[in-house]
Amino acid sequence: MATDTVQQIKDKLSIQDIVAPYVKLTKAGKSLVGLCPFHKEKTPSFHVSVERGTWHCFGCGLGGDGFSFIEKIENVDFKGALKILAEKAGVTIEYSNSSSSRERSSRTERLREVMSRAGEWYAGKLSGSPAETYAKKRNLSNDTVRDWRLGYAPDAWRALLEALTSEGFSIEELLGAGLIKAADGKQGTYYDRFRNRLLFPIRDAAGRVVAFTGRALSADDPAKYLNSPETELYHKSEILFGMDHAKDAIRTRGFTMLVEGQIDVLLAHQSGFENAVALSGTALSEKHLSLMKRYSENLMLVLDADSAGLSATAKSAALALSSGLRIKAARLPAGKDPAELISEDPKDFTARIAAAKPIVDFFLAELAEKESDPHRLLRSAENIVLPLIAAMPSPMEREHFVQIAARTLGLSGEAVRESLKRLQVSPRLQRGEMKRPEVGGSFNNVQRTVQQPARSPAEIRSEQLMAVLGAYPNTPLAKRVKAGYLQITEAKQLPAGILPEQALFKAEQTFGDNPKEDAAEELLHAFEEAVIREAYQEAVMQLRRAESKGDISAIKEAQAKCAKISARLAAFK
Repeated sequence: MATDTVQQIKDKLSIQDIVAPYVKLTKAGKSLVGLCPFHKEKTPSFHVSVERGTWHCFGCGLGGDGFSFIEKIENVDFKGALKILAEKAGVTIEYSNSSSSRERSSRTERLREVMSRAGEWYAGKLSGSPAETYAKKRNLSNDTVRDWRLGYAPDAWRALLEALTSEGFSIEELLGAGLIKAADGKQGTYYDRFRNRLLFPIRDAAGRVVAFTGRALSADDPAKYLNSPETELYHKSEILFGMDHAKDAIRTRGFTMLVEGQIDVLLAHQSGFENAVALSGTALSEKHLSLMKRYSENLMLVLDADSAGLSATAKSAALALSSGLRIKAARLPAGKDPAELISEDPKDFTARIAAAKPIVDFFLAELAEKESDPHRLLRSAENIVLPLIAAMPSPMEREHFVQIAARTLGLSGEAVRESLKRLQVSPRLQRGEMKRPEVGGSFNNVQRTVQQPARSPAEIRSEQLMAVLGAYPNTPLAKRVKAGYLQITEAKQLPAGILPEQALFKAEQTFGDNPKEDAAEELLHAFEEAVIREAYQEAVMQLRRAESKGDISAIKEAQAKCAKISARLAAFK
């Protein structure tokens, strides 16, 4: 990795540039303040210093620089934060000096360029097309169509291929991006993958186009939906459709809403549920769940109400529960998907989201309604509900839902627990590949500042004065504090050491933007008193040691010292 990449990013992005998209910041003295994104609070305790490029929260104790902020809020490691910030800053990351590395980086960038260009080309073909007609038929507004850059793949074999090759993109690049296909049995002949379809661009969390989903516009097309193949840019087990639009709303609302398809996502956003995302032609994966957990540990499943939809809900819920997510599910009318319900009765959709139940309660209610025979109900609950309870990492949550299942099914809690014991423990949990989260644990609890040992009043005041010097260098205030400190301690130079950011932010919070020269007089006075009191305590200890030894000379010397310091202390009464 190039040694100056981090510095290049810091040169181009201020800490305000990095934090502001996540936290609303307002000016407060020398700092910017806002509500901390890492814990719930009503009064802002989150401070940002543009001058130092740092942040600190007085509420939860977290702090650091721009990279640590992205690591925490996006739940990524340093390499992931570097990648996010490099993209934002327009800085290219070089991982080595080898020619193969440079070629790989160049190839990736070309694939990104061709996908971006394809997205714009498709979007440019939408106006007046059958795809636009279909979008309007599905009640997608003009704003939604524009904001999501929906497009149209013309009903032609080589329209995109010819357009992009004329712009300088190669056949290899179009193949690598999954935009064209090789004709069977015709070597050297290629054609567009998407034809006569409404196209939905699929973007990664950073908002870059990595793939497309095409909805057929002809009733004769055997494939209603067609997705891009896996490519260097697109791995369907890692991408959630709409996450680039939804991530901020997920943080704000506190949960991810998972729906069935692209139209469901667009209409949900259009109706105010901007935290909705969808899978793209694949089952829910651990990487999907990891992506969700960057923004919230709560997931709401809003899938089709048919048998296939309920089966998908159960499978998704079990995997999500085992990863530590808290799951709810919303009940939709039979035969309706989210898009249909939103189009027909948006108020009903909103009410059903508000009435969503924890996943165990959801399935107990669904099974009780569908199974009139008590024995079949028990068997269904054992096959569907108990695996969900068993997947929960928290023993307290498991016990809570054991009691709910027992009451609903008319059983004893012990009978439900006995059935749970018979379920096979997940092999992944047996191998220790999935860490069980601590009960009630959270990001904030894990990452809190380590409690420091108790310090003396003089040490505390000393740090506060050094923080004033650090926060207001080369000012009359700093000059006065330095002179006062050296006079009080009778030292020749100031103490060395790195000040904690918390102390610097506290100084800025206390003294404001342009403090006067005498602004720290009260603090200097308190420091002097603390120093003298510590000196007096030490003198008293010396006197006691001398008395215990019977050393007359040392006793007289200690008594004189105590008297002298006591006289100085009298000035503070």
